[in-house]
Amino acid sequence: MSDRDAAQATPAPSRTAAVIPAAGRGVRLGPGAPKALRAVGGTPMLVHAVRAMAASRAVSLVVVVAPPDGVAEVRALFDAYPLADHDSTRTDVQVVAGGETRQESVRLGLAALPADVATVLVHDAARPLVPVDVVDAVAAAVRAGAPAVVPALPLADTVKQVEPRTGEPEPVVATPERALLRAVQTPQGFARAVLAEAHEKVALEGEGATDDAGMVERLGLPVVVVPGHEEAFKVTRPLDLVLAEAVLARRRANDGF
Repeated sequence: MSDRDAAQATPAPSRTAAVIPAAGRGVRLGPGAPKALRAVGGTPMLVHAVRAMAASRAVSLVVVVAPPDGVAEVRALFDAYPLADHDSTRTDVQVVAGGETRQESVRLGLAALPADVATVLVHDAARPLVPVDVVDAVAAAVRAGAPAVVPALPLADTVKQVEPRTGEPEPVVATPERALLRAVQTPQGFARAVLAEAHEKVALEGEGATDDAGMVERLGLPVVVVPGHEEAFKVTRPLDLVLAEAVLARRRANDGF
């Protein structure tokens, strides 16, 4: 068999996997358990987030990136909260140790993926209620050829650009045109090779990148937007927990979720 025939006989990588960085502490929610382990409707947010990824037929593997000292705890979490409601036999869950920053944790999660994964979704554990239609749309857009895809919503509020100051009023320097702006959500989707290149070539100081699509933009590659959903909001502050509880209660009442 020639090299060309061998290449044609070897299936190209085609699986889709999700990486969920969950190594942060989430200090804005106050003292207590790490943000990803806070309960919504009696179930940790991280479990909701993994179930949201597993609900998509496109996703066959979810890699959870845990705090380095919390890998065993997170693994035990998925023994206590199995994915039975979303066909756990179809979606595997793997837990790996993360790093000091979100950027490093995503890189470590990416490194843990098997070779047959071609599409990677990166999802915030703090967005536990993202609807499966959003996950499907992001994965489909990547598979259709987009190097990077983000779900996003139009802004409801006018946005002001200011000159930052501490302890005093901040001067407004510009008012961006709201119609041209979008509020970005997750999961963000990528061709695996593109995301790997971004993490290899883009080094950011301090806390590192909090937006993987922004790293792809720094490579000069296109990023496209698909419609997000209002229920894919990020749980960051105590009031967000109240809203998440309300959304989940409505889902259970209306859909038996």
